[in-house]
Amino acid sequence: MIVLSVGMPRAGSGWHYNLIHDLMKTTGCADARDIREKYKLQSVLTEVNCNIGVLSARRLAMASIPALMGNTFVIKAHAAPSGASRLLAGLGLLRITYIYRDPRDAMLSAFDFGQRALAKGRPNAFSHLSDFEKSADFMMEYVRIWEKWMAEKNALVARYEDLLTNYDVESARLVNYLKLDGAAPGVRAVIEQYRPGVSDSQQGLHFYKGKIGRFRDAYTGEQQKSLRERFNGVLERMGYETQEV
Repeated sequence: MIVLSVGMPRAGSGWHYNLIHDLMKTTGCADARDIREKYKLQSVLTEVNCNIGVLSARRLAMASIPALMGNTFVIKAHAAPSGASRLLAGLGLLRITYIYRDPRDAMLSAFDFGQRALAKGRPNAFSHLSDFEKSADFMMEYVRIWEKWMAEKNALVARYEDLLTNYDVESARLVNYLKLDGAAPGVRAVIEQYRPGVSDSQQGLHFYKGKIGRFRDAYTGEQQKSLRERFNGVLERMGYETQEV
């Protein structure tokens, strides 16, 4: 079986992936990086967290080969659902989690992360977001992807803010969805390892600031109004406050 950890960029998706990866590791499942090497999937599962990219039939078929041979492993994506992902989920070969965040905070985080990398001479996937409009356009694509995931039947959906502020409840939901024993010592140890605020140097959380509502201090009133109009109706459905504060 493949466990697919999907997330909106800069929405705690790295944190969520590593939490899921290490929870599944308590069952003795394979490390996706080892699967990638053994089955020559470097062109399909990229980056540190074995990101599959788009959920195309070809990519999922290639990733399914080790799963069909009895391996269970965790991979990552930021993409929208597809006919292939729905088919594999329906067959029980793919178990999917999805995490999102207030897109206003996510786009600010993406911009900051890209510009910090650019300043260090090591541009990343977000470094092209050179201004507010480009950042908003970029995030709008992932808002559309959010809408598609919310229509899926076979995915566990979580919000970054809930995982951050209500970690015990959200981690319990995740453990239950993954069909793990929440009382097992190994599972409890992983949950504590990824608990926010346990230490200042936690590995795998991928935090830089991670503050909820930081966009309110960073964006002008006009920019915030522009985002309310751009994300019209979606913010409310996501469960976020849209009034000026």
